[in-house]
Amino acid sequence: MSPKHPQPANLFAAAGMEQDAPRPLPERLRPRVLSDVVGQDHILGPDGALTRMLETRTLGSLVFWGPPGTGKTTVARLLADATELHFEQISAVFSGVADLKKVFEAARARREMGRGTLLFVDEVHRFNKAQQDSFLPVMEDGTVVLVGATTENPSFELNAALLSRARVLVFQSLDSAAIEQLYAHAEKVEGKRLPLDAEARAVLVRMADGDGRAALTLAEEVWRAARKDEVFDAVQLQDILQRRAPIYDKSADGHYNLISALHKSVRGSDPDAALYYLCRMLDAGEDPLFLARRVVRMAVEDIGLADPQALVICNAAKDAFDFLGHPEGELAIAQAVVYIATAPKSNAVYMAYKAAMRAAKEGGSLLPPKHILNSPTALMKSEGYGGGYQYDHDTPEAFSGQNYFPEAMGRQTFYDPPERGFEREIRKRLDYWAKLRRERAGDRE
Repeated sequence: MSPKHPQPANLFAAAGMEQDAPRPLPERLRPRVLSDVVGQDHILGPDGALTRMLETRTLGSLVFWGPPGTGKTTVARLLADATELHFEQISAVFSGVADLKKVFEAARARREMGRGTLLFVDEVHRFNKAQQDSFLPVMEDGTVVLVGATTENPSFELNAALLSRARVLVFQSLDSAAIEQLYAHAEKVEGKRLPLDAEARAVLVRMADGDGRAALTLAEEVWRAARKDEVFDAVQLQDILQRRAPIYDKSADGHYNLISALHKSVRGSDPDAALYYLCRMLDAGEDPLFLARRVVRMAVEDIGLADPQALVICNAAKDAFDFLGHPEGELAIAQAVVYIATAPKSNAVYMAYKAAMRAAKEGGSLLPPKHILNSPTALMKSEGYGGGYQYDHDTPEAFSGQNYFPEAMGRQTFYDPPERGFEREIRKRLDYWAKLRRERAGDRE
């Protein structure tokens, strides 16, 4: 009687079936030697950091920091080959403390047999502090050469103790020349050209967004979609591929880099750059209300009273988005961004606030001068509360010139408006009041 689930005749047949299984283009074109890796010449070129390490035949622990698809995993594998270390790969997403212990025990056994281990940890930033600490002993005694890969800034995501034992190497997004190299290599291996005209090919390069793996995946999709002798133009290409989403993680560096770029473009009075970064973030799916809140912050931090309408307009943009929703409401945020980018700039209120906060923290619980304190009880009146207070509206120019700071502190100057925008008028008022204050202080003497 035949079995219900027939098995391959032998293990070799099973292995053969696996080898015959289709493999994605990025896997088929994975570099076999370090010199085949494109786009990382600053690391792998003649004077690159890794090239110099390999010349000594020694390798220290490393952290590879860079965007997806820039060759971090491939380079780690090839480093193990070049230094004759056993390559062991784990992912922080799927591994826990028990998995790490097994890997470390196997590495110790391997070391006793005279062979070292290169332990490649993908997404190493996802390990918590205790898990990261567990690497320290095996790094220190040479049980493993750790190569961690991360898309996040190691300064923020990795323990200082781990970073002090490893060198950080930055992997860069692939430029257009490197992407073109990948496409030329793919065409050579596949034995056919990409069915694209010149403009469409340039669009495909841009769609890859610096990601080598994505570039080859897109190329494979183009070949799958093309009929015999068909050549796509740029419009057809975008219709076929339905456009690749930008690489953007709201919790990652891309988010903070772009909001920083938007803020600094506004501060630098460049409305065109500010609009570009606003649109980059909106296009990537950023929450428009987050952007609206940040625009309000820019109005109070960088424009301030140089243009008092800036805060009004930015708040109105936030309310307009609430009212209109997507997609019409984004235009209100764009209008606010252009307004504050072209507005006169002043951080005088921002700096005054920080200086006043510093004085408040350092000064302690100083009592205001008694003449500006209320005196609701007879005891408080007998203590001098409210005595000698001058009602400003009863004085010439509605300005008494009295001191309002604690006597133990003395008069302070926190707000120093520049001669820009509306603050030019405020400067005139403050100078006028300072003159009156000096005159009336002289009269009181």
